[in-house]
Amino acid sequence: MKIKSIRKLNNLKGKKVLLRADFNVPLDSRGKVGKSEDYRIVKTIPTIEFLTGRGAKVIIAAHLGRPDGKVVEKLRLDPVAGRLTQLLKRKIAKSDEIIGWKTETKIGEMKNGDILMLENVRFDEREEKADKKFAKQLAALADIYVNDAFAVSHRDQASVSTIQRFIPSYAGLLVEQEIAQLSKALKKPKQPLVVIIGGVKMETKIKVIRNFTKVAKKVLLGGALANTVLHIKGISVGKSPLEPSMFEEVKKLKLVENGIVVPVDGMMAKSKDAKIGRLDALADIKPDEMILDVGPDTIKLYEKIIKSAKMIVWNGPMGLIENPIFAKGTNDLIRILKKSKAETIVGGGETVEMIRKLRMENYFTFVSTGGGAMLEFLEGKNLPGLRKLLIK
Repeated sequence: MKIKSIRKLNNLKGKKVLLRADFNVPLDSRGKVGKSEDYRIVKTIPTIEFLTGRGAKVIIAAHLGRPDGKVVEKLRLDPVAGRLTQLLKRKIAKSDEIIGWKTETKIGEMKNGDILMLENVRFDEREEKADKKFAKQLAALADIYVNDAFAVSHRDQASVSTIQRFIPSYAGLLVEQEIAQLSKALKKPKQPLVVIIGGVKMETKIKVIRNFTKVAKKVLLGGALANTVLHIKGISVGKSPLEPSMFEEVKKLKLVENGIVVPVDGMMAKSKDAKIGRLDALADIKPDEMILDVGPDTIKLYEKIIKSAKMIVWNGPMGLIENPIFAKGTNDLIRILKKSKAETIVGGGETVEMIRKLRMENYFTFVSTGGGAMLEFLEGKNLPGLRKLLIK
């Protein structure tokens, strides 16, 4: 799958480039961006340096949180601009508005290679409505638009998709890399391919599971979404949450024929905030217990399957990682994949968070910045933020 990349651009010197980045990162108790939370910012740096190194004036559009179209002081992008300043070791100018005379004045003062960050684009209610007028106003700020925000490319929003109707548009280096890696996993995977899918809802991941059953040797399940599959197989899950609306769809997956593997044991507890759990085979779960993590026998089973793989795709944790008691299965899986000789592609916010906490992101072939965008791309969807960038 080919994409219109900024690598194809010539003579960027003096050109104003509106760069849509995904800097939606957590802030710490001081309202700062911590070193462990800056992953998405770090991943966009190659694109910023590519543009500034060629003399472009880079205007960054990004969002933080969900302000619902209103100005929310704690969601201003000043902490993000501060962290980017630290990472680039150079001054990043910041506008306190998105569009308007203040922004236009600052853009007018920019020199070649300068960087200006606009205010949170979601402070304007028109952003999430994919408003044409707002998109035109954003486009008017620059000569070229670059999308390097893969993680929001599944959103039909003014600064992500609509803007591309009004200005020459290209993909940044991160988006280019995301498309190349995920396309390879879906279209031309190394075989045997093993896919690991975890997380909460089967509803959000069943299409990905179905898509991968066509090309993967095995699909390993974990997390709460596995409960519904276990139930269909006639295995009790106690009071673990189920998705009755997914029963018929799960039956259509033909679990055995398609190599879908489910947990055989788990860490059980009566509540999600329990301070201790009980390990046992799933067949011995009690009616008042929930399955909150996979157990050691499941990890051993999955490790045996993983050892035969030449490519592994993983999205979603194996347990309720918000509670450290139920994070062991996910941590064990990370360590297994770290040792694997297979090509490893991982994604999903919680999965990446755990990998970064263990400081193991460099042991994986590719760590995607996308959660929902990664899933929708692997479903085979045409993402709004990429439609005009893909070369057919």
